[in-house]
Amino acid sequence: MPTAATTRTTAPDATATSARIIIVGTGFAGLGMAARLKRSGMDDFLILERADDVGGTWRDNTYPGCACDVPSALYSFSFALNPEWSNTYSPQPEIWAYLRKVAADEGLLPHVRFGRTVEGARWDDDRRVWIVETTNGTYEGQVLVAGLGPLSEPSLPDIEGIDSFAGTVFHSAQWDHGHDLAGERIAVIGTGASAIQFVPRIQPEAGHLTLFQRTPPWVMHRTARPIKGFERFAFRHVPGALAATRAFVYAIRELTAVGFTRRPSILKRGEKLARAHLHSQVSDPELREKLTPDYTLGCKRVLLSNDYYPALTQPNVTVETSGIARITPTSIITDDGTEVPTDTIILGTGFHVTDIPAAHSIWGRGGVKLADQWSDSAAAYLGTTVDNFPNLFFLVGPNTGLGHTSIVYMIESQVNYVMDALRTMDRLGAATVEVRPEALAAYNEDVQAKVAGTVWNTGGCQSWYLDKQGRNTSLWPDFTFVYRHKTRRFDPSHYAITSAAGVPVDART
Repeated sequence: MPTAATTRTTAPDATATSARIIIVGTGFAGLGMAARLKRSGMDDFLILERADDVGGTWRDNTYPGCACDVPSALYSFSFALNPEWSNTYSPQPEIWAYLRKVAADEGLLPHVRFGRTVEGARWDDDRRVWIVETTNGTYEGQVLVAGLGPLSEPSLPDIEGIDSFAGTVFHSAQWDHGHDLAGERIAVIGTGASAIQFVPRIQPEAGHLTLFQRTPPWVMHRTARPIKGFERFAFRHVPGALAATRAFVYAIRELTAVGFTRRPSILKRGEKLARAHLHSQVSDPELREKLTPDYTLGCKRVLLSNDYYPALTQPNVTVETSGIARITPTSIITDDGTEVPTDTIILGTGFHVTDIPAAHSIWGRGGVKLADQWSDSAAAYLGTTVDNFPNLFFLVGPNTGLGHTSIVYMIESQVNYVMDALRTMDRLGAATVEVRPEALAAYNEDVQAKVAGTVWNTGGCQSWYLDKQGRNTSLWPDFTFVYRHKTRRFDPSHYAITSAAGVPVDART
């Protein structure tokens, strides 16, 4: 909801390189933050975007079959509900179009500086500003909001010989649409959320497709269907119809959090449904055995598909479960010595989630590098603020990811928190806010205690939810409405707050 403001700040002009607030990224996080600022009269902000258009993950991931696995009713901002979705699970082009429309409708485009890849951000403690170096100029701001997203930096496997491969190699998030796959011997490495969407699309044109699977995913029936004309009419013209549908879907999805976070035993019923789905689509017992997980449903991301299993049963597909030993210029060699002649390698190997690349390019107070501070494990208060890094706010930071519902809900919760932080700074005349280390430590200890009992930690798998220390620094271990409650107000007592002169500010005033 728009927040009333007593005064409206002036938007930076077209050539400005400084603003009160610098936002990095134009995905759901960056645009959501910017829209709330705009609606609140806080126009003094700039958005730095590395690409030439807005959209983040939904701009970059254009692989065949790309779509959302969260219901469309939940996959929009609360202030910009979308009655135009064509399907109950939205395809990538529609989500990207939605984000572009939001950016235009909310008046955000004049604030965006395109073609600005952030190379580094450094806190200047003397001037109390963030200095952000990009590939196309330097920008300064009192507050830095990092809306980078956890699925923005592709993870490339370190396989011996991959650089020597003479054919074509690309990651699913960097799809080579100019490369013709027809008749080729294609190797797909990885069986995550992207692979189960693009494999069925490219299988019919492949000469042969070899799917290299390390761990089989749990795959459930996808309940996607076209949204009917009368439904769309109601969403457009009946007051409250779309909001009511959204609330109903939210409640249903939130119930599934019980199994993930509190009672993993409940998920056994889901496993029975998933096994039935597998048995109904794969008749070959040997292939079924390869595709049957040996860990609890939910430990890794649960995938939704009706055409993945049928694609794997086709005569031009082989599911290879032996590990990859090395890659030659013309083939892939498995651990058991099998040579797989290959023309094209497609990497469905996911993203850097727990090992956040941007942390190597952010320096806080005293020159401390965020990657060094997070060398043990990433942690942020409410997934948003970090000690030694004044006026830095993360959106979708550590332990704010989800396994059961829409990340947009979490983003809006964090945006609420940042907005109240800015209002608190204005009210107190504060120049800086920095979370107290003891507050962050106590919060993170509580989060890690809760996450320890979830299926993500106890389900018997190794997933991208866990960092190199085996800690789950990715997911929120509770209901999302609990997180919304925690972020409804900025809590100044947990922060060191100073004035422009560097004098501590009493938050009680």
